[in-house]
Amino acid sequence: MTENANNPVEEVIAPVTKEKESGAKKKVVKGRKKKTIKMVTLGNAYITATYNNTIITLTDQTGNALSWSSAGINGFKGPKKATPYAASIIVRDAVEKAKVYGLKDVNVFVKGVGMGRESAVRALNANGLNVLAIKDTTPIPHNGCRRRKARRV
Repeated sequence: MTENANNPVEEVIAPVTKEKESGAKKKVVKGRKKKTIKMVTLGNAYITATYNNTIITLTDQTGNALSWSSAGINGFKGPKKATPYAASIIVRDAVEKAKVYGLKDVNVFVKGVGMGRESAVRALNANGLNVLAIKDTTPIPHNGCRRRKARRV
């Protein structure tokens, strides 16, 4: 410990080993904990379908993401990203990643007005997930923002 008692930083003095004296470098690898995979049978599927893209996230009940996928990751570019075919490919990719967790049943939350929203829900069912409920969470403006001032000519 340093002489200054207010300083919270501690000095650690490592013992000199024979490898250090001889000049040989030894690589020290810290032991990591093995990651435990929790089994989740019931989860949520969040589908965001915009005019330009479709994104799907599979989560557990508390909202921790298990897997996700989007059209760009699966190789779609430009206007092809928002197509129904791209949405079905995206769902297949996301469900494949989530199989490790044992996901079987999902509540679906759809957001947006893109072309891939309906086909994504159908693809969830086709790829082995049981769809329990579908809820539309698309934001709707209630009166919206203030209008522009009238133009005077």
